[in-house]
Amino acid sequence: MSSSTPSPTASSVPRRVVDWRLRFGLLSLVWGFSFLFMKVGTESFAPFQVTLGRLVFGTAVVAVAMAVKRERLPRGTWTWVHLAVAGLLLNALPFSLFAFSELTIPSSLAGICNATSPLWGMALSLVALSEDRPTRRRVAGLGIGFLGVLTVLGVWQGFHGLDVTGTALALLASFSYPVGWIYVRRTLAASRHSHLSLTGAQLGLATLQLAVVTPLFTSMPTSFPVLPLLAVAALGALGTGLAFLIQYDLVAEVGPTTAQMVTYFTPVIATAAGVALLGESLSWSTPVGAAVVLAGAALTQARPRSARSRNTPAPAAGASTGVRQESRV
Repeated sequence: MSSSTPSPTASSVPRRVVDWRLRFGLLSLVWGFSFLFMKVGTESFAPFQVTLGRLVFGTAVVAVAMAVKRERLPRGTWTWVHLAVAGLLLNALPFSLFAFSELTIPSSLAGICNATSPLWGMALSLVALSEDRPTRRRVAGLGIGFLGVLTVLGVWQGFHGLDVTGTALALLASFSYPVGWIYVRRTLAASRHSHLSLTGAQLGLATLQLAVVTPLFTSMPTSFPVLPLLAVAALGALGTGLAFLIQYDLVAEVGPTTAQMVTYFTPVIATAAGVALLGESLSWSTPVGAAVVLAGAALTQARPRSARSRNTPAPAAGASTGVRQESRV
């Protein structure tokens, strides 16, 4: 669940048939295209419906993996309470906020907003996690990253042409991830259950949350167009379910530092997909600002050599309960 939770080491993991670089590339594509899938899905379905469908398909994939590996659901009342909160902060809430944001902003901008999660995490960890001491490099990365955010938003133009509400929802979604990670580290770091078991329960609880909320705020769709329906299915099965399984394997094989670098490819792919396939416009400030955001995020993740040598490899993030999260998206 966190850096203190035992994780498979590279030496204990059997050699994979598919090279890790190919799986790394696949994970980058899946997460990058997730924003496009959301955009296509929200063209025909309400945001809550898109999120519910995403969680249903994602949970199904993880449930199949649990059945194949004969994993059992975790036990303990408080474990399930904490997983319910984690499911809200790491899945139900950010997934819904991103879906709502893409009603009014391009998928490429949503993908770039998602890349600010390490910046929010850095800022929060300085307050909430005593083991994360500030360094000049990390504080500088925080400042550079938020300068990049202002560049993306075109602050010198007074946010002209920008949908403030949609952008704020996307930034709030990216903020929800580190809040969830910190909660998980404080409540579930000592859990002896496997990451797969905890993630399966977390996604299941997030699905139940959306299953309760969605009928209250939406009505049953009158039609189910094939393309949006396939987009929602791909968003869940690939962007949530399969992405977690791939990232967990990557963390186990090459370590969390290398695996988490996928974060820096996701907004690039999201932007390219939005422009090439959806015809979204792109001003110079968007890619320039995104590059600055990623540079700042990279600096905030820097650790002193002594600290890196002491850390145990962190678990996978995907759509999971790991400290380094899909998931992200």
